Amino acid sequence: MILYGKRQPNNPPKTGRAAVSDNVAKYVYWIATGLVALVYLGAAAFYISSHDMVAGMYREVLGYPTYIIWPLAILKIVGAVVILWRPSAVLADWAYAAMFWHLVLAFGAHVGAGDPGWPPALATWVFLIISWLTANRVRAVKSAYAPAVPAAPN
Repeated sequence: MILYGKRQPNNPPKTGRAAVSDNVAKYVYWIATGLVALVYLGAAAFYISSHDMVAGMYREVLGYPTYIIWPLAILKIVGAVVILWRPSAVLADWAYAAMFWHLVLAFGAHVGAGDPGWPPALATWVFLIISWLTANRVRAVKSAYAPAVPAAPN
């Protein structure tokens, strides 16, 4: 809006480039979120379908108790569904936080055990951060904790 020959700072000019950046943000968000959900759902399916092999890895390679496999499988499914569906911002924030710390600890566990399975944890962690940073720009349900990036004007 222009008043007395000056452009108001809260009303930037409309350009085609801003509209493209909204579309790019949508693609970036959905690709990153889809990859995180795919990794989590795939891991949960692997935990359920190959429980004995996963239990051996947890026990022998990582040194973890095997009773955590079933809760992890269930929580991975719940977390993936919550970040895709986003029924509430608070629930989505909790899912993002849980996934963040799970991936940090998974990376550390694999590296600490000398297991070469750390790259998927690191890549998923990067995609999770990208998803969280772009969620408020794309989704209708906004988080109070994610960066407040206003949508570009149409």
